[in-house]
This record gives sequence, structure tokens and C-alpha cells, in this order.
Amino acid sequence: MALQSLRLKAKADKRLRAGHLWIYSNEVDVGQTPLKQFSAGEQVVVEQAGGKPLGVAYLNPNNLICGRLISRSASQLLDKSLLVHRIKIALALRERCFPEPYYRLVYGDSDNLPGLVVDRFGGVLVVQISTVGMELLKNEIVTALEKVLKPDAILLKNDGKMRSAEGLASYVETALGDVPERVSLIENGTCFLAPVIDGQKTGWFYDHRMNRARLQNYVQGKRVLDVFSYVGGWGLQAASAGAEQVTCVDASQSALDVVRESAAMNELQSSVDCIQGDAFDTLRQLKQDEQRFDVIVVDPPAFIQKKKDIRNGEQAYDRINQLAMRLLERDGLLVSASCSMHLQRDRLVDIIRAGSRKLDRQAQIIEQGHQGPDHPVHPAIPETDYLKSFFVRVLPN
Repeated sequence: MALQSLRLKAKADKRLRAGHLWIYSNEVDVGQTPLKQFSAGEQVVVEQAGGKPLGVAYLNPNNLICGRLISRSASQLLDKSLLVHRIKIALALRERCFPEPYYRLVYGDSDNLPGLVVDRFGGVLVVQISTVGMELLKNEIVTALEKVLKPDAILLKNDGKMRSAEGLASYVETALGDVPERVSLIENGTCFLAPVIDGQKTGWFYDHRMNRARLQNYVQGKRVLDVFSYVGGWGLQAASAGAEQVTCVDASQSALDVVRESAAMNELQSSVDCIQGDAFDTLRQLKQDEQRFDVIVVDPPAFIQKKKDIRNGEQAYDRINQLAMRLLERDGLLVSASCSMHLQRDRLVDIIRAGSRKLDRQAQIIEQGHQGPDHPVHPAIPETDYLKSFFVRVLPN
């Protein structure tokens, strides 16, 4: 099959040669290769200005990121065979890192499969496709996953925000087998239920696994508050590690129902309670009620979705961290996390520092966390490095 060529402007190949995978529409020589001649999802040979091939990319001519490189060979298309090969490479890393089959199996660009995310829950796979190029390969993706892993069931959870920007419809459908509303998983020795059909994203967030493991060193006999708890990833692992009492706070009653079910699975229901409500309002009410906690985890959703949100988002991080510090005992531990790619690590440190000073308290950062190895960072794509957490000892002056 002969592919059309996409010609880049002079010097526009520099990022690609350095390892990046994205092509921006303003880097294309539209005089020689007009973007309107390509269809969404089409695979093309990418050429530098002089005509030398750089590899194969799939396109969406309607987006600022109009192309994503999928091969450094001009003759290698992304098809079932290449999908099988790359899924096997991704699987090898996860099996090296984790003894049980619960992890992010495919992490988009970092696994050389841009636009594709796959989370594994034992025999159930949850797939998220966010680009037209990958959507056109949906059947091949399912077939490749069947070949490599022989799963019991595959769910296509294709309702992410990026799909609308790509002109894709939102849907959730079963591609293989029967997918229950809630699937089980094990993380750091604790059993959980994940609402894969109706829950957030794939139903679970594996990215904080290593940070949640660190938390277990600090919670024995302590009162723990898990803010923005979702289905209790932090809180239930704290309870499993011997916390005296854990309180999970979330706006979603259905998420808290899952917390209770997972607590019962682990025989932890006597040490876990839940508060449904807005996190900011709940923390203010707890302060009015003169409640105190030894450990507080603040792991909010991304307050900064786009660069234009940075100012308001940073203010939200500042408010929630200060509210949490007000509830800490005199020698308390704050775990402050962010999944906002646009919030720089040193900026979150500055927010923590400033918040502690406003309250006339002293902060000591005793540990720093990152996303786990099933979310590998692509060294040429800073957007793949998004997760941060700080374990902060908060003391009186």
C-alpha cells in the first residue's frame, strides 16, 4: 500500500529527530503537501524539507497536533502485527515490575502507541482511545490484545475529553466477553473494586501506586483523612497498614459506596468512614467541628486542564492545601499531590511553603513521589511526566 507524503518545513524536523512524536500543523509545508488533501486518521510518510523520509505518522489535519509518529521506518505501518509487537514490549516492562496482573499496560506515547491507553484488571482490560488514527484501528487493537493476553473481557471506555477535539464520538462498549460494573484488583496488598463502566476514566488510577505504598510507613495508629478519595485508593491502604481511623471525603456518593464495599472486602469497615460533599466545604466544616488528623492526603483532580487555567488552578491548590494544614495535629503529615501537567513540581513546593507560612507553621518535605513504572516518562515528551506528590511534615513554629 503506497502512502502519501507529508513534507515538513525547513528545520521543522528537529524535534522529531530528537525523539518527539508529535507534528504541529504550523510545521507542515502546506505549499507542497496541503493538509486538506489528507483524511483524518490516514497514515503517511513524513519527510523533512529536503525530501528525506523520517518515518510514518497518522494524521488529523483538523488539529494543531496534526500528526503523531508511529514508526521511524518509512515502510512500517501501524497494523495488527506492529500492535502485537509493541503490546508485548509494554507487557514485558509491567511483568518485570509487578508480580500481579494489575497495572497500566499501555501508556500512549511512552509505549510508542500514541492515543492508546490500556489498564489491566486481571482478566479484564479497559481500553481508552483518544485519536482518530487509533480509532480506525479499534478492531486491530482488540485482536492484538486478545492474541497477547487472552483476556476474559475487553471494555472500550471511549468517553475521554480528548475525543471531542479529535472529532470522535463518545461511547462505552464491550468488545469481548462480559464486563461487570465493578472489577477487582489488588494494589500493595489491599483488595479493591473499580467501577470500570461508570467510574472516572478507566475506573482506577494506578499512577499513585508507589506513593500509596510509601504512605503505609506513616499511618500505624493514626487518624487519616483522604480528601478527593474517589474509591479509596489512599484511605483503604492506610487502613490496611494499621491506621486507627480513616475518613474518605468525595463529592460522589457512588464512589463512596465503592469505598464501603472495598472496606468490607478487606474487613476494614470498622475503621473506615465516609463523608459525601464538596472537599473545600467539608474541610471547612471539619475545622469548625474542631476535628484533627495525624495524616491528610490531598489528591485532587487536575485543577489545571489547560495553560489558561494556571492562575485559577494554582489558587485552588493553595486553598485546599491550607485547609488541610489547618486540620493537622501539631506534628502532622500532609501528602500533597497533583496530576496537573501544567503545574510544575517546584511551583507546588512553593504553594506548600507559602501555605505553611501563612498559618505560621513550618514545613519539612520528607519524601517526594512520582508516577509508577507502568506510566513511564518519554524523555522527549514532557507531557508524559505529570504526576507529583510531596510528603510534608507540618510543625508548629
